[in-house]
Amino acid sequence: MHPASTKAVVTSANQLATALRTGAKIVVLEVGQKTADDVGARHSYLAGHIPGAHFVPFDNDLVGERTGTSGTGPLPDPGQLEERLRTWGVDDDSTVVVHARHSPAVATRAWWVLRWAGVANVQYLNGGLSAWQEIGGPLDARVPPPAAGTAVVRPGSLSVLTAEDAGRLAASGHLIDARAPKAYAGDPRRTGTGHIPGAHSIPGSDNFTDGRLRDAAALRALYSAHLDGQEIGAYCGSGVSATTTVLALAHLGVEAALYPGSWSAWITDPARPTTTGAQPGAHPPPAG
Repeated sequence: MHPASTKAVVTSANQLATALRTGAKIVVLEVGQKTADDVGARHSYLAGHIPGAHFVPFDNDLVGERTGTSGTGPLPDPGQLEERLRTWGVDDDSTVVVHARHSPAVATRAWWVLRWAGVANVQYLNGGLSAWQEIGGPLDARVPPPAAGTAVVRPGSLSVLTAEDAGRLAASGHLIDARAPKAYAGDPRRTGTGHIPGAHSIPGSDNFTDGRLRDAAALRALYSAHLDGQEIGAYCGSGVSATTTVLALAHLGVEAALYPGSWSAWITDPARPTTTGAQPGAHPPPAG
């Protein structure tokens, strides 16, 4: 397990505005996905964004090549990610602020990927673009040119769980399932539904109130049953919404490991146990 970072993982719109106004070395990244009507998040970005912000296409830059066992959200290729980081102007000592327009999870996935890649100071903009606009923050339609950052990617800088690790944690530590309760419960009549036996349900959406990360006291109460010093891990459907869990715990100074493959990778092996219902159930001991 890596030591928990002492750097702030969340910043407010007011803090970002002050930092930009005083000329601090900040790289702002707006993370976007295609919308349901296929207009595209880039179109919204081009219409107006936080001045100097670079656009990060979620599926291109934060998700790697899928295989038959990877699940739907594998980690990006380190070499390609390093190239992108440098294009965004990220150096090893940069402060990077990530945000999204709608889904907090795509921004927290960016936060997690950059921290996993060794970028030491990455912060999540609480409330995203809406929070920036609420304080009267300006928008700019100009697209910053490609930069020449010098960041060096060091993959593995945050803890990652394999399927075997996730099963072990479900049995002997704390494994948090960040999916919605219906997905966690599954349907006993359908294969491939339910959860990893022993995993506890705390939906990633519970980390937020009105689009903002809940305060430390509320988060501590939410996770109180799992803050006993034992190892903590998190998973979801594709390794995206569980990053909100990792961020929330990091905000409390607690490191949680991510199972990037999550449920979509877990079920690629029919030998892995699954269970349905609203209760964790017991994870069977490994064979042999």
